[in-house]
Amino acid sequence: MIGKDGGTDDRFARSAAEGFGAFILGRNMFGPAGDDWGGRDWKGWWGDNPPYHAPTFILTHHARAPIVMDGGTTFHFVTDGIEAALAQAKAAAGDLDVKIGGGVSTIRQYLLTRSIDELHLAVSPVVLGRGESLFAGIDLPSLGYRVTEAVPTELATHLVLTC
Repeated sequence: MIGKDGGTDDRFARSAAEGFGAFILGRNMFGPAGDDWGGRDWKGWWGDNPPYHAPTFILTHHARAPIVMDGGTTFHFVTDGIEAALAQAKAAAGDLDVKIGGGVSTIRQYLLTRSIDELHLAVSPVVLGRGESLFAGIDLPSLGYRVTEAVPTELATHLVLTC
């Protein structure tokens, strides 16, 4: 919602939407858990025009043919691991960046292999009480990660970690 009513126009929101030539998502970021993908015709949570507008690689154990969507998004389903998905995404992105969009399990796997060179976290004062812990059991400093920026704003504190 960059620049729209109720949206934002800060540099973190802009940078989250710019400079990416491909995306990687975990299986549950694409569709409901299970091997039926939410039904035979399921094409993701976003309707006919997903927000990615670039090749998007879904990590999964369930093979599926690519799905071409409006706006330039094609979902590719990768069944042979995070390294294969990253290699395919880098090839598709060319000179642009690859964005790892989550979820938590996907981000954790890429952090542990030091494949993420910059991680932006928006920490908002909302207590949910549930969910997966992003950093549990991960020693970020020993992997080479450090906080290189902390910017408080009205709605969140933005942290940038680099490796």
